[in-house]
Amino acid sequence: MAADKKTKLLARQLFKLSLADGQVSAEQISGVLGWVNKHSPRRPLALLQLYQRLITTELARSQAVVTHAGPLGAGMLAQIEKAMTLKYSRPVTATAAPDSSLLAGIRVRVGDDIYESSAASQLASLSA
Repeated sequence: MAADKKTKLLARQLFKLSLADGQVSAEQISGVLGWVNKHSPRRPLALLQLYQRLITTELARSQAVVTHAGPLGAGMLAQIEKAMTLKYSRPVTATAAPDSSLLAGIRVRVGDDIYESSAASQLASLSA
Protein backbone atom coordinates (compact mmCIF):
# COMPACT_ATOMS: atom_id res chain seq x y z
CA MET A 1 0.00 0.00 0.00
CA ALA A 2 1.69 3.17 -1.22
CA ALA A 3 1.54 6.27 0.93
CA ASP A 4 0.17 9.52 -0.46
CA LYS A 5 1.91 12.90 -0.22
CA LYS A 6 0.05 14.00 2.91
CA THR A 7 1.00 10.81 4.74
CA LYS A 8 4.66 11.19 3.72
CA LEU A 9 4.66 14.82 4.84
CA LEU A 10 3.11 13.93 8.20
CA ALA A 11 5.67 11.12 8.70
CA ARG A 12 8.54 13.57 8.06
CA GLN A 13 7.01 16.11 10.47
CA LEU A 14 6.60 13.45 13.15
CA PHE A 15 10.19 12.37 12.55
CA LYS A 16 11.42 15.94 13.11
CA LEU A 17 9.48 16.03 16.36
CA SER A 18 11.30 12.84 17.43
CA LEU A 19 14.68 14.55 17.47
CA ALA A 20 16.15 16.29 20.50
CA ASP A 21 19.40 18.18 19.87
CA GLY A 22 19.73 16.42 16.50
CA GLN A 23 19.52 12.94 18.06
CA VAL A 24 16.64 10.47 18.13
CA SER A 25 15.02 10.67 21.57
CA ALA A 26 13.05 7.81 23.12
CA GLU A 27 10.93 10.31 25.05
CA GLN A 28 10.08 12.23 21.90
CA ILE A 29 9.20 9.01 20.05
CA SER A 30 6.92 8.02 22.92
CA GLY A 31 5.14 11.36 22.65
CA VAL A 32 4.76 11.03 18.87
CA LEU A 33 3.35 7.52 19.17
CA GLY A 34 0.96 8.70 21.87
CA TRP A 35 -0.26 11.46 19.54
CA VAL A 36 -0.78 8.97 16.70
CA ASN A 37 -2.70 6.66 19.02
CA LYS A 38 -4.88 9.48 20.34
CA HIS A 39 -5.64 11.26 17.07
CA SER A 40 -5.90 8.25 14.74
CA PRO A 41 -4.65 9.93 11.56
CA ARG A 42 -5.67 8.82 8.09
CA ARG A 43 -3.85 5.66 6.92
CA PRO A 44 -2.12 5.01 10.26
CA LEU A 45 -0.35 1.82 9.13
CA ALA A 46 1.31 3.53 6.15
CA LEU A 47 2.19 6.50 8.37
CA LEU A 48 3.81 4.32 11.02
CA GLN A 49 5.76 2.32 8.41
CA LEU A 50 7.20 5.52 6.92
CA TYR A 51 7.94 6.89 10.38
CA GLN A 52 9.72 3.67 11.38
CA ARG A 53 11.82 3.75 8.21
CA LEU A 54 12.91 7.34 8.95
CA ILE A 55 13.80 6.50 12.56
CA THR A 56 15.70 3.35 11.53
CA THR A 57 17.68 5.25 8.90
CA GLU A 58 18.59 7.97 11.40
CA LEU A 59 19.71 5.43 14.00
CA ALA A 60 21.86 3.64 11.40
CA ARG A 61 23.66 6.92 10.70
CA SER A 62 25.00 6.87 14.27
CA GLN A 63 26.02 3.22 14.28
CA ALA A 64 29.25 1.84 12.80
CA VAL A 65 29.10 -1.90 12.21
CA VAL A 66 32.65 -3.25 12.01
CA THR A 67 32.76 -6.58 10.20
CA HIS A 68 36.07 -8.34 10.78
CA ALA A 69 37.80 -11.58 9.92
CA GLY A 70 40.00 -12.23 12.93
CA PRO A 71 40.15 -10.96 16.47
CA LEU A 72 39.42 -7.26 16.91
CA GLY A 73 40.61 -5.55 20.08
CA ALA A 74 38.66 -2.99 22.07
CA GLY A 75 41.36 -0.43 21.29
CA MET A 76 40.84 -0.83 17.54
CA LEU A 77 37.08 -0.53 17.97
CA ALA A 78 37.57 2.66 20.00
CA GLN A 79 39.85 4.09 17.29
CA ILE A 80 37.28 3.35 14.59
CA GLU A 81 34.56 4.93 16.73
CA LYS A 82 36.67 8.06 17.25
CA ALA A 83 37.56 8.33 13.54
CA MET A 84 33.93 7.96 12.42
CA THR A 85 32.76 10.48 15.04
CA LEU A 86 35.26 13.00 13.67
CA LYS A 87 34.41 12.21 10.05
CA TYR A 88 30.65 12.58 10.47
CA SER A 89 30.71 15.34 13.13
CA ARG A 90 28.24 13.46 15.29
CA PRO A 91 28.54 10.67 17.89
CA VAL A 92 29.03 7.29 16.23
CA THR A 93 29.03 4.05 18.20
CA ALA A 94 31.03 1.11 16.85
CA THR A 95 29.99 -2.52 17.28
CA ALA A 96 31.94 -5.59 16.22
CA ALA A 97 30.44 -8.22 13.92
CA PRO A 98 32.69 -11.23 13.18
CA ASP A 99 32.40 -12.60 9.63
CA SER A 100 34.15 -15.83 8.71
CA SER A 101 33.66 -15.16 4.99
CA LEU A 102 36.27 -12.36 5.12
CA LEU A 103 39.79 -13.64 4.56
CA ALA A 104 41.50 -10.76 6.35
CA GLY A 105 40.81 -7.14 7.14
CA ILE A 106 37.75 -5.16 8.13
CA ARG A 107 34.64 -3.55 6.65
CA VAL A 108 32.97 -0.60 8.39
CA ARG A 109 29.39 0.37 7.56
CA VAL A 110 27.88 3.65 8.78
CA GLY A 111 24.38 4.11 7.40
CA ASP A 112 24.75 3.67 3.64
CA ASP A 113 28.52 4.32 3.62
CA ILE A 114 30.90 1.36 3.49
CA TYR A 115 34.63 1.55 4.15
CA GLU A 116 36.50 -1.61 3.32
CA SER A 117 40.06 -2.72 3.88
CA SER A 118 39.85 -6.44 3.31
CA ALA A 119 42.02 -8.88 1.40
CA ALA A 120 39.18 -9.51 -1.08
CA SER A 121 38.82 -5.82 -1.94
CA GLN A 122 42.58 -5.43 -2.37
CA LEU A 123 42.74 -8.49 -4.65
CA ALA A 124 39.79 -7.18 -6.67
CA SER A 125 41.53 -3.82 -7.21
CA LEU A 126 44.66 -5.62 -8.42
CA SER A 127 42.75 -7.69 -10.97
CA ALA A 128 41.00 -4.65 -12.45
